Amino acid sequence: MCLRHASRAVRRTEQLTVDSLQLTGKNRSMKTFRFLDFPVYQEAKKFYKGIILLAKNLPREYWELGDQIRRSALSVCLNIAEGSAKRSDKDFKRYLENSLGSINETVAGLDIMLSESLIRNDIFEKYLNQAEIIAKQLGGFSKRLIAS
Repeated sequence: MCLRHASRAVRRTEQLTVDSLQLTGKNRSMKTFRFLDFPVYQEAKKFYKGIILLAKNLPREYWELGDQIRRSALSVCLNIAEGSAKRSDKDFKRYLENSLGSINETVAGLDIMLSESLIRNDIFEKYLNQAEIIAKQLGGFSKRLIAS
């Protein structure tokens, strides 16, 4: 996906996220498991599934790297879910920041895989683009929480 299309996708996702944010804030009812409706959560889940497949194909001597990128990609999803259950936007924002840290950690693992010739450049670029979209969605979501 080129950056222009990625940017357009992020804007659409931010609007959907704003709609989802109407479930947050003071004096508003909270939906149970509302994270299931967040586009960023859905994107993070797809990203995690891809990381699982990549990690499965690593040589045995790189099992630690595979385990770490699986855990960091999973952490993106889980922090979104856990944060969505918090009562305050400030607390939720902290969990979104943790998700952002985890997506960065996953990209660092992918970069190491690339430098060790464990994945091809086109595979790296594919996951880098997905990670960038997720990171932008997380940033947009976080900004919207502050504004609401």
